[in-house]
Parts: sequence; structure tokens; C-alpha cells
Amino acid sequence: MKLLSIAAAVALLATPAMAEKTSLSVLKLASSGPVFLAQDLGHFAAEGLEVELKFFAAAQPVAVAVVSGDAEFGVTGLTAGFYNLAGKGALKIIAGQSREQPGYKLSAYMVSNKAWEAGVRSPADFAGRSFGMTQVGSTFHYMVGLLAEKRGFDVAKMRLVPLQSIPNMVSALQGGQVDTAILPSTVAVPMADRNDAKIVGWAGDETPWQLGALFTSPKMIDTKRATVERFVRAYKKGVAAYDLAFQKKTDQAATDKALDILAKYTEQQKGAIAAGLPYIEPEARFSAKDIAKQVAYWQAQKQADASVDAKEIVVTTFVPSLD
Repeated sequence: MKLLSIAAAVALLATPAMAEKTSLSVLKLASSGPVFLAQDLGHFAAEGLEVELKFFAAAQPVAVAVVSGDAEFGVTGLTAGFYNLAGKGALKIIAGQSREQPGYKLSAYMVSNKAWEAGVRSPADFAGRSFGMTQVGSTFHYMVGLLAEKRGFDVAKMRLVPLQSIPNMVSALQGGQVDTAILPSTVAVPMADRNDAKIVGWAGDETPWQLGALFTSPKMIDTKRATVERFVRAYKKGVAAYDLAFQKKTDQAATDKALDILAKYTEQQKGAIAAGLPYIEPEARFSAKDIAKQVAYWQAQKQADASVDAKEIVVTTFVPSLD
């Protein structure tokens, strides 16, 4: 009996600790690359986490999943809807994700062939034109608002057309039902190659901004802070791997492996992914100043409640802000 007890104890010591299960709501986009790299390179596992990825087709459901408890973490683009949920105390930004940055061809300004023939040849010519987007309050809506602000025209004098999905935006632009749109490069470049529409610029060159973030609920931070800390550490390692592979580009083997991983999760061709990779700050930091600007914009547009306080949305104890 004693020998059996010793053997059982040895077996127990030799058995790895049970991984803690957690979950992340996410989109199948290259901007989610650090998450996919952290998953497949074993960074979450090294922190004792078993992460279930829950995929959605738009940014708003990603945030709603965290609020409802269907996921413990979320990572996606920041929208008016996100800020309304965060303003009610339901969400906290804990790290940065993608940014529109000069030199990075992430989001293309596009015009229909019909509009091109009518003289719409640059982002400045979007003034007074119809604009296709997914939803009111979306990242596309915000980007055209930034463009209007920079180029000095009134976005209220454009006809903003909510089309609910990117495929619908593509169809409307191709068919000439809308004059202009902003589309991800993975969609825009093939369209331009087929001469279905024209690319007239890139959002990162015109209006850089903090596009996405990693977030969780206040309850997670209060009751499972150690889990949040481990998740962020693993996420930051995924960001570092992304930076090495796609921004530093000093290790071709790392780049090739990272492209394979992103192609697996995004279900896109590697060439299309490589052509439209977003910039991600190498230490996963975010701009609290830019987030405050976004909140103010949506409040001015009556898309975010006046009570939303940008300072209460961000938490800088896990990853410091850029400003």
C-alpha cells in the first residue's frame, strides 16, 4: 500500500497542472495576428491558459460577447457601440491592437468606376459623394469622418449608406450604387486588379489612428486579475512575434511561419495577407489620447452618450499608454 501511495504521488508530480480555460472573441483578420501567433506558438499554453477562440463577422458582436459573458476577452476595432458599452462600465481597454499608420496599406480609399469617370480621383473628392460602409458608428464611418475633418468638408453633406457587411459594400461599389468606400486591402487590391473599382489612397497615410484594442470586463480585472495578467503577457509575446515577422523582417523563417499561421486562421491567401498587414505597436501599447479623440467625435455625432468618460475606459496597469 505504501509503495502504491509513493507511486501515486510520483505520478501526480509528473502530471502537468491543468490549464485554466478562458475565451476570446475575435475576427478572422490579419489585425488579430498576435492572438493567432500567441495561440500556435504556445505562448498562452506557457502561461497555463487554454484559450478558446470565438469568431465573429463584425466588431460590435465581439464587444457584446464580452459584455454578455460569452467570452472573457475580446480584440477588435473600436466603434461607437463599443464606447457606449464601455461608458456603462462594461468594458475596459487593456492593450493595443492594430493602428492605421503611414506606410501601411491596411484600409484603401476606393471609388466606383462610374465616380472615377465623373472626376473623383482622390480622397479630397469624397466631399458630397455617397459612401458605403457596414454600419453607422463603424470604423469605416469613423475613418470617413477623419477624412472629412482633415480635408475640410462636411461629412453630413455626404450620403452615408449602411450596407451591413463588407461583401455588400463590394457589390454596391462595383455596381455604382455608391460612389466611394473604404475597404480592407485584402478586398480592395483584388477589386482594383480586376478593374472593378479604383484605389485613390490609403487611410494610414491620410489619418493615422488607434484602430483596435484588446479588452475585457471590469469583473475579470477585479476577480481574476492573475488570469488577465497571464493573458496579457502571452498576448504581448504574440505581438512581439508579429513585430519580428512583419515589421522588423529580420528572420525570414519567422516571417514564413507567421504567414502560415495567419493564413490558417484568416482563411486568406498568404499573398493577400502580406499585402495588407496593419501596424501593431511592438509592445502592445495604445494611445489613450487618440481614444479620447474618438469618444469626443462620436459624442459630437450623437452616436456615443455624453456621459462616456474616455479616462474611465482605459486601464494602463497591464500595458502602459503611448501618451
